[in-house]
Amino acid sequence: MWQNIRIQLLCVFSLLLMVVCCAMAEPQKSDTIPNGTWGGEHIRIDVADGSATIDYDCANGTIEGPLNIKSDGKFDLRGVHNKEHGGPVRSDETANSHPARYEGWTDGKTMKLKVVLPETNEEIGTFTLVHGKVGRVFKCK
Repeated sequence: MWQNIRIQLLCVFSLLLMVVCCAMAEPQKSDTIPNGTWGGEHIRIDVADGSATIDYDCANGTIEGPLNIKSDGKFDLRGVHNKEHGGPVRSDETANSHPARYEGWTDGKTMKLKVVLPETNEEIGTFTLVHGKVGRVFKCK
């Protein structure tokens, strides 16, 4: 009889310990921005293989990886911002490219992003994006 009670107590204690450990464990966050399409109003980002291409109203950009994020979801990345214009692009035209700072936060599903050109401190915009959405971008005419 005492043997059965010991086994039952040991099982209950083990089960309780597993429940406590599972409750205390935090889900693992990715240390990089997840691959796929991220979309929002006036912006679309395609993330693949540690880099990103950005398409927004009258502009585009790139971020060469790695696309690291901190444990709190914040990121501060460097890339290029290319200003576009309406009409055709001439074959001898030089791109209107500028270094860009892409900073923000993500939980892997939603992203808040601010784009700034460090040379002039011009803020291109602040955007909210959702992973898996296409986004709405209006090109120059």
